[in-house]
Amino acid sequence: MKTLNEAEIFVSQSLRVGVLVSAVVILAGLILFLSSGQSGYPGETYPTTLKDILAGTWSLKPFAMILSGLVLLILTPVMRVGVSILVFLKEKDWLYVWISSAVFLILVCSFLFGK
Repeated sequence: MKTLNEAEIFVSQSLRVGVLVSAVVILAGLILFLSSGQSGYPGETYPTTLKDILAGTWSLKPFAMILSGLVLLILTPVMRVGVSILVFLKEKDWLYVWISSAVFLILVCSFLFGK
């Protein structure tokens, strides 16, 4: 029972860290946007792929930074499912390993192939 409690605490802390990191990235992008008055992209062009978003974030473009924070926020619960797989593996709870793995696979596929 002690290891289950430790796992729940770890998952809870991971979710908090994910939300806080995404909030900091979004806030940094918002501050850059408000201070410069520009999105970092000319006209009506914006990054639409993950590669473009990450490149724009690396270049400190405000709009890309805000999008990166949103992507991090979306990925936080996905990370939670991944951590759950590891917890269930450690506990040798094979039914939940398979269920969590299926959910994780569906989430990853939806990000890779969704539009």
